[in-house]
Amino acid sequence: MAKKFDFGYYCREGVSSIFTHGFMSFAAVCMIVACLLIMGSFSLVAVNLDNMLGDLEAENEFLAYIDESYTQEQAVALEDDIMAVPNVSEAIFVTRAEALDDFREGRDNQLLSDLEPDVLRDRFRIHVEDIELLKESADAVEQIPGVADVYAATDIAQGFVMVRNIATGIALVLIGILVVMSLFIIANTIKLAFFYRREEIAIMKMCGATNAFIRWPFIVQGMILGLAGAIIAFLLQWGVYELVAKAVIQSNGLSLLAILPFGSLVPVFLPVFCGAGLLIGVVGSVVAIRRFLQV
Repeated sequence: MAKKFDFGYYCREGVSSIFTHGFMSFAAVCMIVACLLIMGSFSLVAVNLDNMLGDLEAENEFLAYIDESYTQEQAVALEDDIMAVPNVSEAIFVTRAEALDDFREGRDNQLLSDLEPDVLRDRFRIHVEDIELLKESADAVEQIPGVADVYAATDIAQGFVMVRNIATGIALVLIGILVVMSLFIIANTIKLAFFYRREEIAIMKMCGATNAFIRWPFIVQGMILGLAGAIIAFLLQWGVYELVAKAVIQSNGLSLLAILPFGSLVPVFLPVFCGAGLLIGVVGSVVAIRRFLQV
């Protein structure tokens, strides 16, 4: 009988232990919820920042102004040198006349109609592959003979990168602390359930029950606690994210921020939440009962 895998029995015993030690079970679920909420919040910040960085990589550019003494033919010939710079994905040549047309566009000023293209310089609009290396790429292009000056909005890109890295670092530290605390509480919940049934377990051992047969109800208990915490945390995360996203969208001061809809993130975040909750529950259970089975 001990070798038969009775899933129904394991589930009944696991659920019974949860309600028998309700306070400890509640504390374990709360710790898992806190852990996953913090993990999810910082992960969502990082995902949105990565998305914004991707938009900057796709749309942002820096300008390389060509020496005024260069003819248009000489300026165009610099494209090969610019494309040879690491991280440069595209270099578009813009003549003085095209630059003036771009400058006039959207500006209804009669004085601009009298400007001559010679007041501006030929230039290249340069796109990069990795915006984190924007400054290094701009500095390298500026060193090319014939390039008089470079304009690159590196502060915006570096600001996004810094915030993302800080969020990731804080998340890792807090997640590590909360995972340890969650494992500790789940382990103690399982230990309490084990101690409560110690005489029954001793009799089962003497009757030939295997360690696996005795262990599984406690593992199921940990899995249920972990999964319950994960689902609660996911639903809370969804609500908090929607509130924050709505506030950001309605705020004029933050209108430049692009917030991803949570619906597009569900297929990734739901399995991660559930997997993390189950892992914490199973590991906490295994750690708790390992030494108690040495009877």
